[in-house]
Amino acid sequence: MLDPELCRQARLSRDARFDGHLFIAVKTTGIYCRPICPAVPPRERNVVYFPSAVAAAQAGYRPCLRCRPDSAPDSPAWRGNQTTLERALRLIDEGALQEGSLADLCERLGIGERYLRRLFQQRFGVAPKTYALYRQCLFAKQLLHQTTLPVTDVAYASGFRSLRRFNDAFRTHIGLSPRELRRDHADRTPGLTLRLAYRPPYAWETLRDFHASRHIDGLEWVGERHYGRCLTWREARGHFTAEHDPDHHRFDVTLELDDLRALSPVVRQIRRLLDLDADTRTIEAHLAHALPGLPLVEGLRLPGVWSLFEAGIRAILGQQVSIAAARRLVTTLVETLGEPVVDATDRARYHFPTPAQVAASDLAFLGMPESRKATLRRFAAWFQEAETSRDPSTWTTLKGIGQWTADYATMRGASHPDIWLGGDLGVKKALPALEGLDPGAAAPWRSYLTLQLWTHSP
Repeated sequence: MLDPELCRQARLSRDARFDGHLFIAVKTTGIYCRPICPAVPPRERNVVYFPSAVAAAQAGYRPCLRCRPDSAPDSPAWRGNQTTLERALRLIDEGALQEGSLADLCERLGIGERYLRRLFQQRFGVAPKTYALYRQCLFAKQLLHQTTLPVTDVAYASGFRSLRRFNDAFRTHIGLSPRELRRDHADRTPGLTLRLAYRPPYAWETLRDFHASRHIDGLEWVGERHYGRCLTWREARGHFTAEHDPDHHRFDVTLELDDLRALSPVVRQIRRLLDLDADTRTIEAHLAHALPGLPLVEGLRLPGVWSLFEAGIRAILGQQVSIAAARRLVTTLVETLGEPVVDATDRARYHFPTPAQVAASDLAFLGMPESRKATLRRFAAWFQEAETSRDPSTWTTLKGIGQWTADYATMRGASHPDIWLGGDLGVKKALPALEGLDPGAAAPWRSYLTLQLWTHSP
């Protein structure tokens, strides 16, 4: 439940740390806003607070055109803590209801349609399809505000199969037609550049330095204020560069993608990669209370890897070697097996190798023991064929993969918040200076504890 007094303070102070945690609906205008909205604050008696944009829309309010709720960071609080609901939301965000039916989704979840509908009614007050459709419309609104994509391309990128269906849904859920919204708001940048917000603080320098020491030439690029990389999503290929804008608590992300149907899940993957939806204020308050005396880096974020498969390969290549040695091995693998990218700047760029490419190679070009090469091939072949391979907890059944490898890949490839890498060398080096530390007290944020300890490792 939302605390009305806390909501009031956040609204009046325009505190960006609450952005995405609550939405403010104004009874007299029929509009809902983010806490950071620059409009003159309404009287408290005219305000209603909602935990999510979907809930505000279901109550009959339309999104503000000034603060743009479509751009707010997601809130883990409204996503819930039920495993089934969390997985359903993730699959819907990846397009499960655009590509298949509700029955297909329920079959993947292993539950009945009636039960899934009840979960959504309890959490959002809407049916799963209504939730999915509204999320599509909000993403389309963001594209209309921030890019110069034609309306037809916006519809396609948002998961709509017909322009008529898009126009009808957009007008129903947003209150304007797509062309009306675009005509009235023309502050767009050329090409495909999106503004992805986060809640401050954000320890960009720490995240940047982490990536800089591990980035793979040709696959990734890191600069003073940016991080970028080549990417794949199913059949789609492309690359992005995220430029940090600390003054506005956001990243300006420039994207190139050869299939706009993948745009929405790719953007969500970039958000995960940069850990933009974390509430570091809550996480660090918990760590400080559970582990008093532990010096904390404020705004620390989990440094993501694009996919579980890539994270697994990088973890295997990093077994029992230094960071520099692991980086050289991954670079060699990418340059040898990765798909080259045609770049107008003439820079050599590559996509990360696929499971099929790794499984089919003898990996003779890697200077490492044959047993480690066999582990790589075994892992790639299994990942290519087995549905259970998407769950890293099952990886330890493969010869050559231990708990550290599976946990490291889970933390970075899935951005799991509660992974404790107690066997990691960097963590072991940091622990003697923190006598009496109980990692269990840090749950459910032990991944962030692990990262904090890495920053203290000598």
